Amino acid sequence: MLPIVGIPGTVADGMAPHREVFCRDAGFEHIQRYVSGLLLSPNKTLQGIYGQLVFPEGESVSRRAMHQAVFESGWEVDDLMSSHREEMSKVHQGRGREVISLDWTFANHDYSEQIYGTKRMYNYVEKRTTTHQTVMTAAIANPHRVDGIIVELQYPNFQQEELAYLNATVTSQYKEMAAARTRLDELLHYHRNRLAYRKRTEIAVEMVRILESEGHFSKADYAFDNGVLSRPLTELIEQSGKHWVSELERSRHILWQDQWQRVDQLAQHLRTEHPESFRPVSVTLRHGEPKEYWAFTKCVRLRKYGRKRLVIVHEQADLTDTPRFLLTDARQWESTRVIQTWSYRWPVEVFHEFAKQVVGFESAQVRNEQAVKRHFVLSCLSQSILQNATCSGQQSERFSFAKGTQSIGQRLYTLSRQALEQVLTFTEQLLRQGHPLDHILEVMLPSP
Repeated sequence: MLPIVGIPGTVADGMAPHREVFCRDAGFEHIQRYVSGLLLSPNKTLQGIYGQLVFPEGESVSRRAMHQAVFESGWEVDDLMSSHREEMSKVHQGRGREVISLDWTFANHDYSEQIYGTKRMYNYVEKRTTTHQTVMTAAIANPHRVDGIIVELQYPNFQQEELAYLNATVTSQYKEMAAARTRLDELLHYHRNRLAYRKRTEIAVEMVRILESEGHFSKADYAFDNGVLSRPLTELIEQSGKHWVSELERSRHILWQDQWQRVDQLAQHLRTEHPESFRPVSVTLRHGEPKEYWAFTKCVRLRKYGRKRLVIVHEQADLTDTPRFLLTDARQWESTRVIQTWSYRWPVEVFHEFAKQVVGFESAQVRNEQAVKRHFVLSCLSQSILQNATCSGQQSERFSFAKGTQSIGQRLYTLSRQALEQVLTFTEQLLRQGHPLDHILEVMLPSP
């Protein structure tokens, strides 16, 4: 466990554009320390991060003061994310094609149901029942990097449980006014919670509305899977003058030869009767690598969505693999461009894995809404800040597997070197002041 003496240069440079979001210099320093801990500490909780901090003698700060600055002070999550998106638009400018991905992920908290936004329910990703939060995300990807630009928590739906309670406690009459008022209060709370619940599709529409109102990514199209696809979402994107690509459910009906039929049945018919309709295409994917596909494409009509372009994609020449169904509003696009745009949807999964494994998406032990959202937002910023690190050790045997590219491991290695340099500099200062080794050890790693 490496002590954190100061704020690494990469973190300081990455947080500098957001200084105006925070009121006090002292509070801003705590935010930078927290971001440093999210990247460097093995324990991503505030208590764990604070335990690694080393303050110059006479400048010790209490953990309560750090908690107040990070989770309770007056800075706004929306202001910080808006500032972050503005900076990311500058970073992505001129770096090639960019696509915004909309998706969601589960943040597991198996040991606590008291954390805000958690619910114990079936997790279809891990195929087991877990206590988790549902987090909606938007990420911008170009051929060189991917950055999270919106993180939104979806509060779980307790309507079924609340309705079961109301049905179990119903009575035909109330003899006392106090009991009637209590019952009315329960009914009003149930109605309020039912109206306040937002589906994933509704959150996705609000996310796109925020992005398009700011206008930072004016040339970025959208990619998402069928769990986000909805008519309000597609209409909003089209009204903004952009295009979208979505995966389509295999059970979706399309109009084919004047008859409505499932799209998977059409794919089966084409594979069996007209395999020549799947033409080989070479697609240049996000990182520039070519890949062969076999695709059938045609403009078809769907209920609610109207006339769109459908692309049925196989990855094997014999067409024995499970096809993928892609849908887009860009009817003029060829199948190669549709598949290429879809390839930009997958970096959001990389963002999810990074957020969970590196910056502690699932590690926050905070119980109120504001604190949970702040942890998510600062984790999102940490992911982008790390990508700004200038890598060290590119020529070493340890990182030879990267073949000249800058991996996440190399960037963390660089950040760790910066933190270690600060530790060594601080140790040198103490030695020059004549402090004994026992005192230096106590400063760096206090006795339990």
